[in-house]
Amino acid sequence: MRPINRTNLTDSAAESLRAEILGGRWTVGERIPNETALTELLAVSRGTVREAVRILVSKGLLDARQGSGTYVRSTVDTSGALDRVKRSGLRDQWEARAALDVEAARLAALRHTPLDLERMTRLLNARGTVHDGGREAFGQRDIAFHRSIVEASGNRAILELYDFFTAAILETIHSTLNGDLPEPDDRAHAAIVAAIATGDPDRAAAAVRSFMAPVLDELQRLSQ
Repeated sequence: MRPINRTNLTDSAAESLRAEILGGRWTVGERIPNETALTELLAVSRGTVREAVRILVSKGLLDARQGSGTYVRSTVDTSGALDRVKRSGLRDQWEARAALDVEAARLAALRHTPLDLERMTRLLNARGTVHDGGREAFGQRDIAFHRSIVEASGNRAILELYDFFTAAILETIHSTLNGDLPEPDDRAHAAIVAAIATGDPDRAAAAVRSFMAPVLDELQRLSQ
């Protein structure tokens, strides 16, 4: 490991450690050298090493265990990929989220409980209209309804990705669009719940595709 430049010590130290982790110097589950050893390897102060490690912990690459040391948690850095996703177009983001919606509905049809259906119905009834408390409040109620379907899928990975894409889409809409996208009516929303209740995954997926079609068509038009 080469000594780093002193332009931005913390960032440079973090990047140097990151390169070593991604390069396989330490394997997942392996404890990395202590602060004293890293100070010598990087030719920086212990405080700088501590901050660099903290950065990599926040990125999910390292796991700091009090009284035990710091261990490699992952050798896959997803932060850059997620940043690139956020820079993609709104159409691409929505298509990706729509794919998650479809698969979540399929799984929800197979795995839902009576409590899941009760919660979906309650959130659908509480969704109201944009005139009830304003656009932002309506948006949050709408998200809560759709998220309840994803939760009923029982797939944690889909839920995490869904939350990421929802946040990215909202940021993009607020920064790029002045007008409104098509808003499916209550009947279209209720059709998804009804399809999930049947336990038929293909019917649930079809209901979501039908629901998403007008929005995706409009985004395709806007992207041309």
